[in-house]
Amino acid sequence: MTSFAPIPGLIGGALIGLSAVMLMLGIGRLAGISGIVSNAMVATDATDRPWRLAFILGLPLGGILVTALGLKDWSNVTFATSTMMTAVAGLFVGVGTTLGSGCTSGHGICGLSRLSYRSIVATVTFMATAAATVFIVRHLL
Repeated sequence: MTSFAPIPGLIGGALIGLSAVMLMLGIGRLAGISGIVSNAMVATDATDRPWRLAFILGLPLGGILVTALGLKDWSNVTFATSTMMTAVAGLFVGVGTTLGSGCTSGHGICGLSRLSYRSIVATVTFMATAAATVFIVRHLL
């Protein structure tokens, strides 16, 4: 069973929303992480790659900063799957978001906040897929 912590979840969600707004107001870009990562690898514009790399680098640095400041003790965190299964799942998500032309952050945060019909459909689709995947992995496999 996964424990539910509403206050940290609310704070985390607010920080994700704030970062999306900052990126949109700062350079006029949407915070679609899959698109940021895939385009960082192929960016030819000299001004496009640095902000993408900074964004990608900031993702793990946030966790490192929280740990360094003593705000979170990670010693009691456990994962229900192996490292290999997590890597394979991440690969599937990356391929799927590339094929689907979007990702959970781009559609689920930025798109929904703009009331985009395409993002509503995409978010409902990936949430239903996630629910089906969890059911299959936890109850059928």
